[in-house]
Amino acid sequence: QVQLVESGGGVVQVGGSLRLSCAASDASGRAFSTYTMGWFRQVPGKEREFVACISRVYNDTAYSNSVKGRFTISRDNAKNTVYLQMHSLTAYDTAVYSCAASSSYFTPAREDSYEAWGQGTQVTVSS
Repeated sequence: QVQLVESGGGVVQVGGSLRLSCAASDASGRAFSTYTMGWFRQVPGKEREFVACISRVYNDTAYSNSVKGRFTISRDNAKNTVYLQMHSLTAYDTAVYSCAASSSYFTPAREDSYEAWGQGTQVTVSS
């Protein structure tokens, strides 16, 4: 089972930027490059929300409408890491952000297509 660890969360002012990282490791030796990777976020009392996804092989990307134009997902297979660069942050972006790994090619918003999840990292946007 692939293990995922997020980092980079913290407190940022409205309009600011933040970059999240998710480092992956697999004791079985399965290559990180074979996983499609996604970012989700959740606020207490609300459903988990899809944020962004980047596919294996071809690095196709998909974004939630709420973050299009502000967030960018990328990956570095040599570092076994996926990133989420966030700009123009608002209070509505405050959430726990989690990364997830999927063996499927490209089913971005389907939570059930992801087989491994990180513990999450808190992002707080303050005024």
